[in-house]
Amino acid sequence: MTIRHLKIFIEVAETGKMSAAAKNCYLSQPTVSQAIRELEEHYGVLLFERLSKRLYITESGKKLLTYARQTVRSFELLDEAMREDRMVDRLRIGATITVGNCLLSEMISHLRKEKPELELYAQVGNTRKIQKNLLNSSLDIALVEGIITHPDLVCIPVVDDFLVLACAPSHPFASRKEIFFHELNDQFFALREPGSGTRDLFERTLQGSGIHIKIACEANTPQAIRNMVMYNDCLTVISIRLIENEVRAGNIHVIRNSTSEWDRKFFLVTHKNKTFTPAMQRLKELSMQYRRPKLPEDIPSGILLP
Repeated sequence: MTIRHLKIFIEVAETGKMSAAAKNCYLSQPTVSQAIRELEEHYGVLLFERLSKRLYITESGKKLLTYARQTVRSFELLDEAMREDRMVDRLRIGATITVGNCLLSEMISHLRKEKPELELYAQVGNTRKIQKNLLNSSLDIALVEGIITHPDLVCIPVVDDFLVLACAPSHPFASRKEIFFHELNDQFFALREPGSGTRDLFERTLQGSGIHIKIACEANTPQAIRNMVMYNDCLTVISIRLIENEVRAGNIHVIRNSTSEWDRKFFLVTHKNKTFTPAMQRLKELSMQYRRPKLPEDIPSGILLP
């Protein structure tokens, strides 16, 4: 039994004639008769009685007619909804917090201008959260700064970035040209929350070093971390992209790592079974236009030595 059977049945019930139903459905009369016979066999009931060359619907037929109309109408509404959905071009973008604060808004603005018909949704969270939502298909694509190792996710490196050690101009480190890594021991830090790619990278450099830092603040917003650095003499390790304005204004002092340990990539991440749409391809192209950030040469900075 199919929707086609029900539509033919409704037409026969409303016209009272096989020939009229066949004409309205653009079918042959034998095809209509066969559809009614198949319905009767399926349910094991008589749907019509033929008396004096006319068809009369039975009680069983009346019961089926009520449900058939509801079912066909529901199917039509479903069909309309899905056709409308097919016409809408959607893109659900995830971004980790660093990317969300320094790149995402500009990328979305470009996409809206180029594709005004595109329906965009963006979600910002830490690497762990974004990975989870890519895996459960809540997101189509994401830009992350953390390391993704799940075998079902494909990572494409697209943007260069690096972390720096940052402090307030009043911090003792700010007056020195060189800082040694072991001097981070027992220093107070403001860090991102667990699950952050930035924090993971920093903690990997601490492993096995014998250095123990004091965490004074954990936050999932760059502004909270910047405030702890500027007003509470905390250190932090953060993407240079997130403090460029404060560095230029002289409110934060930067100490660069002399090694490449804190160099990293932002990755474009999708599920391996996800269809790569034109909108996703355009996001990839936009993200690859961002170059490695540079510290202005006229701004004093320190250097972190092993």
